[in-house]
Amino acid sequence: MFAERPAGHLEPARPVNRPRMIGPAASTGRTKTVSIILQSTVGGFEAQFMRKLPLVEQAMREHGLEPSEFVISKDYASTATIPIMGPFFFNYSVFFGEETFTVTEPNDMVFLDYFFKRVLAADGPPESPQRPGLMRRFFGWMSETV
Repeated sequence: MFAERPAGHLEPARPVNRPRMIGPAASTGRTKTVSIILQSTVGGFEAQFMRKLPLVEQAMREHGLEPSEFVISKDYASTATIPIMGPFFFNYSVFFGEETFTVTEPNDMVFLDYFFKRVLAADGPPESPQRPGLMRRFFGWMSETV
């Protein structure tokens, strides 16, 4: 019924449904696809984020991570407190293999900076400055001489 066709005949000639790089490289005819799968329920990612993402992917490869195994999803963090202005924060969920984490950030570039630091420190989350707890500060204040 169907004629024999070579394997891969139904595969697209180029990557489909992947964001393409925009800017100077795109105008020279070179297109570079983004390996990380991006999803958004809030209208996509910022142009600056898209320009910097290939650099993050390169760093991932240098640290032994495969970018095509990662999915980044962007959603509103909460409903808008002031309806005219919209929400101020976004949830960025990162899925890779059987692992996942979610970060709440004000914009794409702050998230990308966090994600980049996490890629560079592949063995653990980036260190955040630890502020002494309330009780430690209180007892430290009480132990000071007058």
